[in-house]
Amino acid sequence: MSVSDFQSRPLCGSESTWCKVVPGGTGTSVLGLLVEKQLDFSLIETALHSLQLRHPLLRSKLKPNADSNVFSFLIPKAPTLKLHPFDSQSTAEIVRQHSGPSSFHILLEHELNCNPWVNPDPSSGTDVLHASIYTLEDGGATKWSLIIRVHSAVCDRTAAVEAMKDLTAMMKEGGGAGVEEGEVIWGLEEYVPDGKTNKPFWARGVDMLGYSFNSFRLANLDFADPGSPRSSRVVRLLMDLKHTTKLLEIIAYLKLILNGSQQIKSKEIVILTQYNIRFKGCKTRGIKLCGALSAAVLMAARLAKRLPDGESEKYSVVTMTDCRKLLQPPLSSRHVGFYHSAILSTHEMKGGEELWDFAKRIYTSFRDAMNSNKHFSDMADFNFLMCKAIENPGLTPSSSLRTSSISVFEDPIVDQNDEVHTGLGIEDYVGCASVHGVGPSIAMFDTIRDGKLDCACVYPFPLHSREQMQALIDKMKTILTDAVK
Repeated sequence: MSVSDFQSRPLCGSESTWCKVVPGGTGTSVLGLLVEKQLDFSLIETALHSLQLRHPLLRSKLKPNADSNVFSFLIPKAPTLKLHPFDSQSTAEIVRQHSGPSSFHILLEHELNCNPWVNPDPSSGTDVLHASIYTLEDGGATKWSLIIRVHSAVCDRTAAVEAMKDLTAMMKEGGGAGVEEGEVIWGLEEYVPDGKTNKPFWARGVDMLGYSFNSFRLANLDFADPGSPRSSRVVRLLMDLKHTTKLLEIIAYLKLILNGSQQIKSKEIVILTQYNIRFKGCKTRGIKLCGALSAAVLMAARLAKRLPDGESEKYSVVTMTDCRKLLQPPLSSRHVGFYHSAILSTHEMKGGEELWDFAKRIYTSFRDAMNSNKHFSDMADFNFLMCKAIENPGLTPSSSLRTSSISVFEDPIVDQNDEVHTGLGIEDYVGCASVHGVGPSIAMFDTIRDGKLDCACVYPFPLHSREQMQALIDKMKTILTDAVK
């Protein structure tokens, strides 16, 4: 292709940070589907092209500037993606080389650790989106796994959910022919309302020093092997309908919202939770699911250390919030790109914490920071500190590059199994991103799926072992289920 075949757009601040972070192992986003019905590979490639037409950034290439560490998006006029198929023999060979609870799980982790952006092509750029289909022989039955791998600079969690909805709908409709081409929009910083990023010079300096020095005083999950090369692995937290229903009832006082009804349907629960609906006269507990998940993880981490009650430790939590509705003009979930911001909070633990009180403390700290516009005013600080940590890993404990104990999203993804999934034969699906470069010890990607909590918990291995993380998540689940009895 010639230069005239491309549209070029420079990257904004957060996008540029992801371009520095992803080569190290954090920010490779993966969407995996496990399908029990035969897939038409040609139709899927057509659907992927239609998806890239609707969302132009998904067909872009990241191109580094030859004279500096600056990237641009090169957006071709037409999609060029090629689907990568793996037959059953090739798939079996990949599965044999790794270990995990299932073949689908192994393939998901395999894709998390495939990183084409380590050495981007300086001449033509490197595609931001890749797609593979694996053929699985599972107990005598043949299944297929469609896995999309995408650079986080162009696709945050909200965008990933929308992209997957579009893709599955196009697959159901025969490829999505005739889809209307979308427009190329700018990055997060270009839409922040005037004045929201303002911070006095000295205040910015004090905050930067505070974030830096406080990191040395923060407790971490125990490190199993801080010296070996790392990859990202996943543990899944699954909670049944009964316990998820009770958890959401307690968080949002849904029985009061529904006028004390004892017959609460899971669909009503997830809809009310999704839109955070509050009716007049209803006093909520004042927290969200992210507060409960954060509290349960930190309580499980402290219990794993077997510390005596009264011995104080401080842990950090990063809460990711979708800024789309807060921008000017507001953007919708249909706008694909990276529009999340992070808020860091620290919390002291002395042992003997009660889940709901601790969860409220964590969530209140997050809300206070949001009310102070820290999701905008601290955005540049966090981007700068992440890049400095990459350049100077020795500034982090055991050169682990850990910036927090846990990262969570303010709101869960809420999904109801619909006729599209049923028609395509989708048996399971997972969405998450790698974290073995700079990042948290555990990144939680939570979904309320058919009324049940399903969390993909991603961690850096072997900095933390699979056995350590599985035990931690099992304890977290026990803490949550005990709290709703």
